[in-house]
Formats: sequence, structure tokens, C-alpha cells
Amino acid sequence: MKLSLPVALLFLASPGAALAAGDALVHRDPGCGCCEKWAKMVRDRLGRKVVMREDPSRAAFQRRNGVPPRLSSCHTAVIDGMIFEGHVPIAYMQRVLRTRPAGVKGLAVAGMPLGSDGMEVPGAQRQRYDVVAFGSGGVKVFARH
Repeated sequence: MKLSLPVALLFLASPGAALAAGDALVHRDPGCGCCEKWAKMVRDRLGRKVVMREDPSRAAFQRRNGVPPRLSSCHTAVIDGMIFEGHVPIAYMQRVLRTRPAGVKGLAVAGMPLGSDGMEVPGAQRQRYDVVAFGSGGVKVFARH
């Protein structure tokens, strides 16, 4: 199959072009350590290869992928075309990847709440947080913790 030059350039410019199907591409704030702990959970529980990218312009990446600014966290993952912002519990990621709910482009956990996946701190009290779905169906609470 021969691609035209514009189509080939578009393919090469897409964030997942170098990834195998099913890999997780994680754009993170440079130097953020908690992202590694969450990425290990993705590898272990989802069985996915995780590709980490230090991304000093991650805010622009978030905007291009429809992440509402108020839901921003320290990393943004793209898995099978779905967007996962922040410390989204792996169980919810599994469910959304399996069911592909209409109008949902992704899930987000704003900030870095203690006790969320990857943010466990022994002896620290867990913080309450919401897992929020976003996409063409709007922004709505998917689960409360």
C-alpha cells in the first residue's frame, strides 16, 4: 500500500504512530515520580506496555485531546484511543476500555488525591475524589471515592 505524502506525514505525526496496538502512551510532567507507580499498575493490571514521555507542553496535549482544564493532573495516558487523565483507578479504565460507553472519550481524576491508584501513602488518610467521564456526552461524575 502506498501512502500519499500528506497522509504519511499525518500518520507519523500522530502520538500513537510508533506504538503497537494496545500500548499505553503516557505524557507526564517532567520529573513526576508518582506517574511511575501508576504506570506500573497499568502494566501489571492491564497487561499493557507503557511508554512514558516527559512532556513540558502537556497542557497543549490535554487541550488537543479534550481534557477539561479543571480536570488536569500530572499525567495523561492514551490507550486504545481513550484518554485517561491523572490517577484513574485501573478497574474503571478496564471497564471503559471494555464497554466503550457512548459519548465518553475518557476518564479523569483531577489533581493527585492521596489514596488514588499510584498515590497511596502508608499512614496517610485517603482523600475523597471523583472519577469524571468526559467527551461528546459532556462532563459527568463516573464514580465517587
